[in-house]
Amino acid sequence: MKGKLLIIDDDPRNIFALAATLKAKGFQCLSALSAEEGIAFMKHDKAIRVVLLDMMMPEMDGYEALGVIRADKELAGLTVVAVTAQAMVGDREKCLEAGADNYVSKPIDVDKLLKIITPHVA
Repeated sequence: MKGKLLIIDDDPRNIFALAATLKAKGFQCLSALSAEEGIAFMKHDKAIRVVLLDMMMPEMDGYEALGVIRADKELAGLTVVAVTAQAMVGDREKCLEAGADNYVSKPIDVDKLLKIITPHVA
């Protein structure tokens, strides 16, 4: 079994679709409906290797969550992939500048996502 992935997205349908796809590929998936819940999971489950972080969420968005993750010495080394429906010029750079390790836009290209995450969870 591969390392764990944490999917943080405020839309349960997005989580369901992404988790089903990744589980079919042999990945263990956890999910959180908010950044706060996701950060709590990261602090308590040291088997999490990759975080798929939706950037547009209410309360704490992905940019703010990245700041919290990168400022926490226990979490700072996690691989965080920004996931966003925003695919405008400059959005990728904005996510990377905020601390994301990589970026994928919705709808997610599963093959591209697998190339990004596999080295970190294999």
